[in-house]
This record gives sequence, structure tokens and C-alpha cells, in this order.
Amino acid sequence: MKINTTTVGRAAAIALVTMLIIGCQTAPKTEAKKASLEQDAQSALKQMEAADPALADVVSRAYAYAIFPHVGKGGLIVGGGYGRGVVYEQGRQIGFADMTQASVGAQIGGQSFSELIVFENKEALDRFKNNQLTFSANASAVAVKKGAASSMKYENGVAVFVMPRAGLMAELSVGGQKFTFSPVEGSGQPSTRSAQGASATEGQSDTRTTETKTEIKTERRTTD
Repeated sequence: MKINTTTVGRAAAIALVTMLIIGCQTAPKTEAKKASLEQDAQSALKQMEAADPALADVVSRAYAYAIFPHVGKGGLIVGGGYGRGVVYEQGRQIGFADMTQASVGAQIGGQSFSELIVFENKEALDRFKNNQLTFSANASAVAVKKGAASSMKYENGVAVFVMPRAGLMAELSVGGQKFTFSPVEGSGQPSTRSAQGASATEGQSDTRTTETKTEIKTERRTTD
């Protein structure tokens, strides 16, 4: 059986464009959907930690992590994946993220899995937040099973864990995955403008206090 490579290439391009369009959504549109995703993310993390208790220590020691509770991947000849997750820094939720993945190859059937990305330091997280984190074609993940996290090693400050939810994970490749980050409101640091405004307000307050004291002293001298 001969496969038309041009047709496959076009199909792959269409699949990639479709996923990128979906990926632009990033954060859920409603508060209810955000809450549902957050709940699913924490549930998936607990399931992964239950499968490998050592993973809990990895997460607690990490600078930050992103958890994608449902990642779908599959297709015949042309495969692709998409998932939406929640990002945490120092134990605090800071935003949402989309993952898109396109691949061309002999993939039959479907796969559904949870994916955990652990960041060793702030530099690694910043790359992710700036949408600069892309896994190379030969990048692989650690399959979550008892004891697996104990021998985990960071690569460029990042480690990836996956746990199948449905379907057979014939391989643990995460090559080609790309991420889009969207911060939640109030997760950033106070702006310079706000800080300057606060300083100005404090300065005005000090000036008014000094003026009030002067007026009181003058009034007392006049009375005497």
C-alpha cells in the first residue's frame, strides 16, 4: 500500500493549524469551567502521587509545576494531541496553559493521559510562561509507577511525568509539544506605577501631617 506523502503532509498541516487555533483559547471562559479544570488538575495530581508516592516529594521540592489532567492523542497516520492545564508557582496558582502536539507516523488507536511538568527553578518556569518551552522530537517522559520519581533527573530545569488514563501508551514521547501560558488576574507583582502611586500618597500624607503639626504649634503660640 502506497501512501501519498503530499496528502499526509497536508493533513498534518491542517491538524496542526486546528490545534493551534484551539490552543489560543488557553484559559477556560467561565468561572465554572475554571473551577472544574482546577478540580480535575488536583484530582489527576493525587492519582499520580498515589501511583508513585515519591512523586509528592518531587512536587513539594520543585519551584513550580503544571498539571494537565486530560491530554488526548491519537489518529491513523496523522496524530496530534491537545490538553489544557493549570500552573502553580510556589504552591500558588498563577495561570492556565494549553498544550498542542502534532506528529506524523504510524499511530493507530487513541491515547488519553495526564501529564505533569515539574520546574526545577524560576528560569525554567519563566521559559514556560514566555511560551518558549518546546520539547524536542526525541524528548521523553517518565511513566508514573512506584519508584519512578526517585530516579528522576531534570533536563534544562524541566522534568515530565505521564500517566495513562485510557488506551495503551506504546511510547512515552512528548516530542513536539508546545505550550501557551495565560496568567490569572492578580497573580503578578504590583506594577511600578502602582508602587510609585503608593509612595506619592505616603509622601502627601507625611506633608499634610507636618503642616497640621505646624498649624497646631502656631495656634498655641498665639494663644499664649
